[in-house]
Amino acid sequence: MAIIKILVAAHKLYWMPNDSVYMPIHVGREGKADLGYVGDNTGDNISAKNPNYCELTALYWAWKNLEADYVGLVHYRRYFTNKEVRNIEGKKQQVLTSEQWQNLLETYPVVVGDKRRYYIENNRSHYNHAHHSEGLDVTETIIAEMYPEYSEAFTTVCNRTWAHMFNMFVMRRDLYNQYCEWLFDILFELEKRIDPQELSAFQGRFYGRVSEIIFNVWLDGEIKLGKIKKNEIKELPYQHMEKINWWKKSTAFLKAKFVGKRYEGSF
Repeated sequence: MAIIKILVAAHKLYWMPNDSVYMPIHVGREGKADLGYVGDNTGDNISAKNPNYCELTALYWAWKNLEADYVGLVHYRRYFTNKEVRNIEGKKQQVLTSEQWQNLLETYPVVVGDKRRYYIENNRSHYNHAHHSEGLDVTETIIAEMYPEYSEAFTTVCNRTWAHMFNMFVMRRDLYNQYCEWLFDILFELEKRIDPQELSAFQGRFYGRVSEIIFNVWLDGEIKLGKIKKNEIKELPYQHMEKINWWKKSTAFLKAKFVGKRYEGSF
């Protein structure tokens, strides 16, 4: 039986699924009080970068320190589920189990979340309206320099009105390793070219936000290069474990697009 480990990125104590496939990991653990979860500050790690890299410090930690046949990442408030339900307790019951993951991954080496659609914006325009465009602009240059075979995919993804967001996925280990090497090559170079200290704390998290878009670039590039087949990728629903203030979220989205007011907080 394959060893599957899905990291649950968390920065505080919270409900966790009672299933061995899920591994709660304290992101940004360096210098913080122990929550009783595995910390991202052991072994080869970038825990200290968490204020800017967000959940990617867990991604890096697993790449360098975790032994498993399949590795994934979800969030303490967001999980892959069988179907969408409204009740919070009902959502918990829909979180995928070890047995379901075993069955899925026998067929699909890559599992991602359902497409998040923006409808009136493409990925690039939404990023530029909500955040500082420099992060994505410089990333495009870096990809052209370091991984030019992915430049076409970058353009394709930026022009789409949908993407697989939130850095949520589960992948076969060899693909996971390849993605992490590609991703962190790009982000560490981006770090040399843009200083997050010049931005607000919220906007300074752009490494994590850029990665949400370029995960799609990597995936699209892998398909175009014949390394992954489309029918090897499974999309699954995901659910937020808390109530979402859709009025606040929608208002911020429209203000970013039409008034130029960038995001300065999560919703």
